[in-house]
Amino acid sequence: MHRRRRTALALSAALVAAAPLLAACGNEAHPGAAAVVGGDRIEVATLQSQVQDVRAAQETAPGSAQLIENTGQLSRAKLHGMIFDLVLEKAASEAGVTVSRKETQDARAAAVQQSGGEKQLAAMLLQQRGLAPDQIDQAVREEVLLTKLAKALDADLGTPQGQQKVGTALTAASKALDIDVNPRYGAWDDTKIQLGEYKAPWITQVSREPEAVQAGA
Repeated sequence: MHRRRRTALALSAALVAAAPLLAACGNEAHPGAAAVVGGDRIEVATLQSQVQDVRAAQETAPGSAQLIENTGQLSRAKLHGMIFDLVLEKAASEAGVTVSRKETQDARAAAVQQSGGEKQLAAMLLQQRGLAPDQIDQAVREEVLLTKLAKALDADLGTPQGQQKVGTALTAASKALDIDVNPRYGAWDDTKIQLGEYKAPWITQVSREPEAVQAGA
């Protein structure tokens, strides 16, 4: 059970952390928006606020210079995460899956216990996933939602076949949302469910190292 949860979080982390290596250029179709997903705008200001929260946490953490250097594509990684949240919500809704506040709280409590405390969990997630303390609840909720979606689809996220089944559902949701990204941040790929090709270096990719699930726990 615990291994499957960690595997789900690792997959979620891999997807959330994907970001493009190079920014595209061009005119903005939606001034002030980093992306438009299903008709809903993700404002540049909202994205910048998330990035600033992470940078503030990194600046006061041990090894701050290295943390900041390792997250040079943080804006794109964060935008990917915000888009992926909406894609996951859409896929879960289509599958009739929801997550309660209590489920999120219980999952966070379990993560705290597994990590040895709130401070340890926050430090680990800041280092491994570029998450500020106030972003942890959303990440935990995403883990629970992804796990429940996989269960609803009868997919084992610990296997390539299971990941493919969940990926198919996410791709369908992504296409339905008609995602339009501001060119400065790159282009969204419905099939790969990611923003650009670059994988953030602080994340162990499930597809590359399927046994290293604890890196994303």
